[in-house]
Amino acid sequence: MKLCMIGTGYVGLVSGVCFSDLGNDVICVDKDLDKINLLKKGQVPIYEPGLSELVVKNYRNKKLKFSTNLKKSIQESDIIFICVGTPTKKGGTSADLSQIYNVAKEISLSINKFKIIITKSTVPVTTGDEIERIISKRNNKNRFSVVSNPEFLREGEAIRDFTYPDRIVIGSNDLKSNRVLKNLYSPLISKGAQYIHTSRRAAELIKYASNAFLATKVTFINEIANLCEKTGINVEDISIGMGLDKRIGSRFLRAGPAYGGSCFPKDTKAITSTANRFKTDLSVIKSVIRSNENRSNLLLSRVYEILNKKIKNKKITFLGVTFKANTDDMRDSSSLSMIPALSKKGAIIRYFDPTGYKKEFEKIKNVSFINNIKKSLIGSDLVIIHTEWNDFKSLNFKQIIKGKKFIIYDMRNIYSPSKIKSQGFKYFSIGR
Repeated sequence: MKLCMIGTGYVGLVSGVCFSDLGNDVICVDKDLDKINLLKKGQVPIYEPGLSELVVKNYRNKKLKFSTNLKKSIQESDIIFICVGTPTKKGGTSADLSQIYNVAKEISLSINKFKIIITKSTVPVTTGDEIERIISKRNNKNRFSVVSNPEFLREGEAIRDFTYPDRIVIGSNDLKSNRVLKNLYSPLISKGAQYIHTSRRAAELIKYASNAFLATKVTFINEIANLCEKTGINVEDISIGMGLDKRIGSRFLRAGPAYGGSCFPKDTKAITSTANRFKTDLSVIKSVIRSNENRSNLLLSRVYEILNKKIKNKKITFLGVTFKANTDDMRDSSSLSMIPALSKKGAIIRYFDPTGYKKEFEKIKNVSFINNIKKSLIGSDLVIIHTEWNDFKSLNFKQIIKGKKFIIYDMRNIYSPSKIKSQGFKYFSIGR
């Protein structure tokens, strides 16, 4: 099939590349000429394991193209995926849909035959209705169909999530589009993916409801971890005991920093904003948002306690600063609030992250990137394990650093407390 992916951000690029790898002819379109030129050279602007190899392979096979010509790309394609950003509005909680609607207007000017127009971006309920209204101003409704097909890609696991999805959700109000899309996804359905056909509005809400529920699980176990620390209980025992209940499940029951990234923070806010618009109180999700926003402050207070509130001139090393492992995404990472706060109190901050230097910290006093784990640890008073990269899971601190013993604050619970303490280090973790 001939597909057009509008937007080469995380969703558009990963989805487009994976669709081309299934044998479809895909054009990825973006108005950023520099990005398009880099992609043509096989240089991927995001960190996602395995993605650059697939880009090179399918570009060489001519199944994958990159372009800045939106009109031509739309006209040459049968299925159009809208994959542009829907960030939180500045100063508010609702989703900024300006890019979505601008693209809809562009599509309305470029329709030359029947098109299936799919919203892949995460959008609030009724967005598809508005896209349909915009396009129908210039086109008869029998020349296009607007469909919701939310993505469920985890950063760092996106290629696997696309290739072996739990479910494929198609929100379509006409049977023709449903038949075409079921055929498009047939290679994944044959591998066991569940294909779900719903109304368009239901598909839009499934995405938001899913992320809100997962965010609730993360926040719930973090609050239980707080109680565990006060009662001398290991939160990992709680997670295992709960997770074995099939009604609950073990995933997303790992205590740690606040949730971050491109989805949970903005999507939880957006769904509550939508609910407010429909005069519905989502009190549970609002509570999750408040708790998560306070999480970084709570962990910061723990750091102050560990250092006996003597922060000035203390050398603190952060191992990992992204919101999770296997991604270079810094959005809503706890490090973005913790590092400036520690710097303001006079700490000397060094950080190592496998994805390299972060511009977010370049204007913060006494913060430096060290491109080597061992060098980042030398002379440290406190080492904070902020992100659970595999690079950190088998470190032998005793062999790496001889002499001065630093304090370790393991915010991801990746080490055995008894093992680390036996090496002579003071060790603190989350909820145990």
